[in-house]
Amino acid sequence: MHLGLEGKRALVTGASQGIGLAVAKGLAAEGVEVALSARTATTLEAAVSALRALGGRAVGIPADVSRPDEIARLLTRVREELGAPDILVVNAGGPPAGTPTALSEAAWAKAHELTLMSAVRLADGVLPAMRTARWGRIINITSVSVKEPILNLTLSNALRAAVTGFAKTLSVEVAADGVTVNNVAPGYTATERLNELFEDAAARARLEASIPAKRFADPAEIAAAVLFLASVPAAYITGQTLVVDGGATKGVH
Repeated sequence: MHLGLEGKRALVTGASQGIGLAVAKGLAAEGVEVALSARTATTLEAAVSALRALGGRAVGIPADVSRPDEIARLLTRVREELGAPDILVVNAGGPPAGTPTALSEAAWAKAHELTLMSAVRLADGVLPAMRTARWGRIINITSVSVKEPILNLTLSNALRAAVTGFAKTLSVEVAADGVTVNNVAPGYTATERLNELFEDAAARARLEASIPAKRFADPAEIAAAVLFLASVPAAYITGQTLVVDGGATKGVH
C-alpha cells in the first residue's frame, strides 16, 4: 500500500526511545520530515542521529509537554525548522503507577497536565494550519487501559480515557476540514516503560504468557498502526481507537 506521505511534516513527542522513536523512524522511512521531541536532550540527540543515519530529515527539540510554555516554544521551533506539521503524534510518557486511594491530589494534577492537557494543547497548536490546508492527522498514543483498565495504573486508566473522549469529540468538529483524529492503544510492548512497571522477571514472564500472541509487541508494530492512520488511504477513518495488543483485550468493542 502506498501511504502517500512523502514530503509531509510531522511532530512526534516522546520520540527519544520506545514507541515514539519507532514512529519517528517509520515516518522518516516514508519520506516525512520529522521533528522529534522529548525531555532529555542527550537521548533525543541520539534518536535524531539514528534517523539521519537512515537518510531521513529530522530535527530534535527538547520539551516538557506537561508545561504549556514548553509546548508553545516547541510548536514555534517546529514551524521555524520544518514548517507547520501535517501530522501530530502525541506520545506523552505514562504517569506513575498507584492505586486510587494511594494517589495524592498533586499526583492527579501532574498526570492531568502530562497526559490529557498535552494532547489538548498540542492539538490546539497544530489545528489552525491543518484546517487551512484542509489536510491533517492527529494520532494519540494511549493504552489498552482505555478499553480494559489495568490494576494499579489508576492515573493512566482515567486520563488516557479522557484523551480518548477528547479525541472523539474533536474528530467530529474537524472531519469536514480534512483532518482526522484517532488513537492507537498499544498493549504490552517491549519498551523501557514495561521494564519499569514489571521489574520482576518472573512476573514479566507470566504476563507475556497471558497474551494470546505469547509475546510482547515490538515498538515497530505499534508504529505500523500509527503510519496507517497517518496515511492518505486512511482519510475516511476518524474518531477511532485502534487496539494493537496481540489479542490480549477481552472486550468485543
